[in-house]
Formats: sequence, C-alpha cells, structure tokens
Amino acid sequence: MHSVPASLEHLIERLATLPGVGRRTAERLAHHLLRVSEADALSVADAIRSARERIRPCSTCNAPSEADPCAVCVDPARDHGLVLVVETARDLRALEDSGAWRGVYHVLGGRISPLEGVGPEALTLEHLRARVTPPSVVREVCVATNPDLEGDGTALHVAKALASTGVPVTRLARGVPSGGALEYLSKAVLAEALENRKPR
Repeated sequence: MHSVPASLEHLIERLATLPGVGRRTAERLAHHLLRVSEADALSVADAIRSARERIRPCSTCNAPSEADPCAVCVDPARDHGLVLVVETARDLRALEDSGAWRGVYHVLGGRISPLEGVGPEALTLEHLRARVTPPSVVREVCVATNPDLEGDGTALHVAKALASTGVPVTRLARGVPSGGALEYLSKAVLAEALENRKPR
C-alpha cells in the first residue's frame, strides 16, 4: 500500500478543517495545489496571508473591511436610521447584492445555537445595543436572521436586547422560505422580504 507523504497528509488535514470540505474534497484540492505552478499555488497562501493582515471587523457594524469604518457605514447616501441585523458577512453580501436595502447593517457574527455551545454572549448584541441606544439616529432595527429555529431564537434575543432602547424592531417577512439560507436566495425573494418586513 502506497503511503501518503507526511507533508501532503498535513496539507489534506488542514484543508479538511475548512467548512464544507470533507476528506475527499481536501485530497482533490491538495493534489490540485501540487499540480499547478508553484506561483499559482503560493498565490493562494499569499491571498490568505494578505486577507488575514488587512481585513478587520468594522468598528461600527462588525462587517469585514480593509477600512474602518467600512464603505457602507461612511456612505452619506445610506439611511443610517435603518439598521439591518444579519448573522454573517455572507448574509450581508447576499442582501446588499439584492439592491433593496438602502440602510446600514450590523453583523452579529453568528447565531445562538445551544447544541453548538453558542450563547448570546458570543454575538455582538452589546455592541448593537450601544449603537442603537438614544441619542442614536437609529429609528428602526430589522432583524434578518435565517428563517429557521436557531435564526428565530437569535431574532428573539436581538429584540430582548433592544427592548429598553425604545427603537422598533422588525423582522424579515416570510417571503423567505423557512429552513432556507439567505446567501442562496434569489435577489427577487430577498427584495420582497425586505419590502414586506413587519413588527416582531
């Protein structure tokens, strides 16, 4: 039986730690990186290193950005009185690509998941509350967590965290299918959900 070189096995193991990448996919990626030119392979490592060095969470909305505040938070054309709360930066990108939201965002950094040991303290709820507390310009917070059990639970915690601020908290309308993930929905579905948001 042919043994795998230790350095190749290490690369496969590291690739397999990425979300959605199983052992077989990690093996394919590792062998691909060995087949392409050294410059192409190392450009992947350089891109990872550059992103790690240059990207930080925006101090206002927590979205990944090279500038602080991020481009959305400093855009004067945005309605800074409307804050859309999302679980992840991927959800932000999906909603931003819909072109339907002209307010600003707040990235929670995940969702509450007791089975995975993620509680409210792991999210940026305190940051959000401080951002919304008067004399803030925020006049509405729309919660755009995923329409499933954990997303609904997270939305409930957001509403509780903001209850003392007096700022209305709305939720995406159920044009978004239950059990779906925002990053995979069409622009039309996202636009309709934003248009028909309602009080929680």
